[in-house]
Amino acid sequence: MRLDGVWLRYHRHGPWVLRQVDAAIGPGEVTVVLGRNGAGKSTLLQLAAGVLRPSRGRVVDRPATVGWVPERFPADQPFTVGAYLSAMGRVAGLPGPAADRAVGHWVERLGLTRFHDVRLPQLSKGTAQKVGLAQALLRPPGLLVLDEPWEGLDAAARELVPEMIGEVLAAGGAVLVSDHRGETVRLPGARQWSVADGAVTEATPSGGAAVAVVELAVPAAGLAAAVARLRADGHQILRVRDHAAPPAAGSPVPAPAEPPDLPSETPPGLPSTGASPGVSSSGASPGVSSSGASSGVPSDVGPAADGVLGEDLAGELPAAGAGRPGAATSEVGR
Repeated sequence: MRLDGVWLRYHRHGPWVLRQVDAAIGPGEVTVVLGRNGAGKSTLLQLAAGVLRPSRGRVVDRPATVGWVPERFPADQPFTVGAYLSAMGRVAGLPGPAADRAVGHWVERLGLTRFHDVRLPQLSKGTAQKVGLAQALLRPPGLLVLDEPWEGLDAAARELVPEMIGEVLAAGGAVLVSDHRGETVRLPGARQWSVADGAVTEATPSGGAAVAVVELAVPAAGLAAAVARLRADGHQILRVRDHAAPPAAGSPVPAPAEPPDLPSETPPGLPSTGASPGVSSSGASPGVSSSGASSGVPSDVGPAADGVLGEDLAGELPAAGAGRPGAATSEVGR
C-alpha cells in the first residue's frame, strides 16, 4: 500500500494536518508511527485504513480486508458484545457459520466470554478495547491498523497484542501501529515513521547500543505532570518511586521504605542502572501519544459509571503528593 503525495486538512480553509506524504508499507511489514501529541499520527492511520480520504493525493493498493482499531472504541451502540461481533463478521463478508466460529474464537481468546451478553455501553474502557481488537481480526486482515491498541488493556491482553500482530505478519499482512506506552519495543525489526510539522519521514532505527538511562528527581506534587510531559516528548516511562527528604543533621536515619508495587514496563534488553526502581524512560523506542479516533463514529466514551463491567489497567502512578513529603525520583533516557 502506498500514500502518494497525500495532503489532508479537516476544513476547506483550515490548516494542513499532513502535507505531501509519500510512504509505503508492504506485506509482512510492521511500522510504528511516532510523533508528539497532535502531530497527526491518528490522521495518518485513518488515511491508511480508509476512514479518511485525502484532500489531495491518493492511497493506492490498499488490501481488500482492513482491520481498524481506533484509540477509543465507539461503545455507545445498542448492541451486546455477541450481537455486535456477529454483525461485524457479516459486514466483513463472512457467512453465518464462519462468522459464528470467528466470534467464538476471539471472544474466548480475549477473555470476553462472560461479557458475551453484556451491552457495549456497560463495558469498561479496557473491555471495550478488547471488543475493538476482536472485530478487527474476525477476518484475517491484509492490513491491520492499530491506534494505541494497548490503552486500557489488562496485563494478559497486553501480552496478546504482539502475538496477534505476529500472526497477521506471518499470514502476509501488514501492520501500522501507534503507541505511547513504549509497548512497541516488543516488535523487533519494526520500521518507524515519524510525524512532525505535517511531514512523515522514516526514522533509522538506532539499535540497542543507543539506549541511555538518566535518573532525576521531581517535586512529588508535580509528578503526574512531569511524567505526562516525558511521555509526550517520546520517552518511555518504566517505574516511579518515592524519595524521602534528607533527615536533619544529627537525626537518626530511618530505614528506607519499600518502593510501591507498580507495573513494570521495562522492555527486554534495556540496561539496568543498578539503582532502586524509579521513573524510567528509554530513547531506544520512544513512545507516542494519539490525537484522535475514527471519523464518522462516536470516538470518545465519557467517564465510566458506577457498576461498569470489566477490568481496566490499574493506574501506574501514585497520587501527586501522596506518601512521604519530598520528591519523586525518576529516570529519563534518550
